[in-house]
Amino acid sequence: MHKPVLLKESIEILSPVPGEFFIDGTLGGGGHAVEILKKISPEGVFLGIDQDKNAIEDFEKKLRTQNSKLRAIKIVQGNYADIPEILKKNKLPKANGLIVDLGLSSDQLEAAGRGFSFQKDEILDMRFNPESGELSAGEIINSLSEKELADIFWKYGEERNSRRIAKEIVEKRRKKRIKTTFELAGIVENIIPRRGKTRPATKVFQALRIYVNNELGNLERLLGNLNNILAGGGRAVIISYHSLEDRLVKNYFRDMAKNEPAFAPADAKALAGKKASAGRQAEILTKKPVVPAQEEIKNNQRSRSAKLRAIKYDNNSTS
Repeated sequence: MHKPVLLKESIEILSPVPGEFFIDGTLGGGGHAVEILKKISPEGVFLGIDQDKNAIEDFEKKLRTQNSKLRAIKIVQGNYADIPEILKKNKLPKANGLIVDLGLSSDQLEAAGRGFSFQKDEILDMRFNPESGELSAGEIINSLSEKELADIFWKYGEERNSRRIAKEIVEKRRKKRIKTTFELAGIVENIIPRRGKTRPATKVFQALRIYVNNELGNLERLLGNLNNILAGGGRAVIISYHSLEDRLVKNYFRDMAKNEPAFAPADAKALAGKKASAGRQAEILTKKPVVPAQEEIKNNQRSRSAKLRAIKYDNNSTS
């Protein structure tokens, strides 16, 4: 069963009220979205986005059972990095609120055939949108050079044994193509003995998923475009699950609050000409990241690494 992370805290910080326009950039299991819909009804407007076709279909079914009285609901299969374009295409204004939960929903983790987790023996895919045309995790593992793989494991997973793991992967694939999650996890666990509850392959799987879906690049595009997404007084909540994501959010929010341009993003071409407008007067709503209480972690182990940061644009900002 899907359990939305930091649900109570997210809703309190976003403070949605009837008639407002809210965006959920990562619908997932729809837990945050359902609560937002209740708060902005009956005259509110809602835009839900997810790359996963199954998540979209499941949420649309949930809406039919909820019999929502909202004035307008738009559900789009897409990438949260493209929100400005989605708003323009659907003739929607800037929003009063935005939530982006960067974690995988329980539904995505449990869905057969995706290969996000090594709890099941599945084909190595890891794409949020398998129809995107991007390389799957399996194609990357079996085609990239030893150095390229080591760089991925280190940069996106901060895996100290990245070179040893990459070398072993290349040696194994010479004999047989690496196709499944169990095969990849087994290679890693032959090098790094298991200690405690954390599986040795955790960082490698995280790194592959981030690389496959260009997660950090997409997050930077979103952060650099917040001024094109939020109206004056608009609130944004972003929930991250590892230090790479959290560092990006923290730095961008800090620069926005200082009314200075955010640092140049990795995807500079995509944000050409927008750097100067990236910094706008804003208020950081979370001096320190909000983390789950022990009770939530006990009921949902996947929430244990979550960190929530939030920001609010000045009411005098143009919309």
